[in-house]
Order: sequence, then C-alpha cells, then structure tokens
Amino acid sequence: MQAADLPEVLHIQAACFTELQPESRASLAAKLQAAPAHCWVGAHQGSGGLAAYLFALPWQAEAPPLLDAADCVLPARADCLYLHDLSVHPVARGSGLAQALVQRFLQSLEASGLDRACLIAVQNSASFWGRWGFAPRPVSPQLRHKLASYGPDAHYLERRG
Repeated sequence: MQAADLPEVLHIQAACFTELQPESRASLAAKLQAAPAHCWVGAHQGSGGLAAYLFALPWQAEAPPLLDAADCVLPARADCLYLHDLSVHPVARGSGLAQALVQRFLQSLEASGLDRACLIAVQNSASFWGRWGFAPRPVSPQLRHKLASYGPDAHYLERRG
C-alpha cells in the first residue's frame, strides 16, 4: 500500500463499515506510515481499481490501538501482529481478495518472528476469522473497555503461530 492508495481505501472503508464510524484519512495514514510493510491492497479485475485492503501493526496484545487515533506509534516491544482492518468492497466479495490478503498477513506473521496474531472482529465477522484459526481469548477489564468502542458485536480473537 502507498499513501496514494488512501482515497480508494477510504472509499472501500465507507462501503464496508455499516455499524462503525469509518476511520479518518489521518488515522489510516498514521498506521500506514508506522508499519508500511504490513499494509496491503488488492485490485479487482471487474472494477479496474482497488477493492480491498488490510492494515496490520506489530503491537501489544493487551493494548490494541484505539479506533481513529490521529497518531500511531509502534510499541517498543510488540508481542503480536495485530490485524487492524481487512475490508473488501461489496462488488468484489467472493473474488478471493480477502483470502489473498489474509494469506499475505499470515506470511508476514511468520516472517516477523512473532508467535501470535490478534484482532478485534466487528460486524458479525467472528465466524469468518474462526475459519482462519482465530479464537476468542480471555479479556481483561482494561481490554473490555477498549472493545466497547468497537461496537456491540466486538470480539477479541487470537491465533497462535
């Protein structure tokens, strides 16, 4: 992903987020700047442009990043690769873009030397992530408070290895 992709990323995000407020360009740009090696886009042949994206960050499992934060400073000691957002535009669903981006994410996890991946599943997506080996993990009171900002159906999931 490049900074020039952000207008299309924002368009995809707006089409996908029906239950959450989309993140701002500044927030997504900060994440891209912090971890460019872990942010990818996917093109759809039918639409002729970008139709999917994935943002990931080396992070600390007990303190996932806040939604729409204007700054993104990677922690000094990451203990997971945090999958912040995967979105596929509705016109490209079923095209294999989600699978391709998740596979790239898992390859990046393996190459990073980190032993786990974490994410917050939103908008009834927990079953999708379960097919990729992500499972619910115990949630501390501090983490439960953060989950509330991700909507009523937010689930904190983890995958080892």
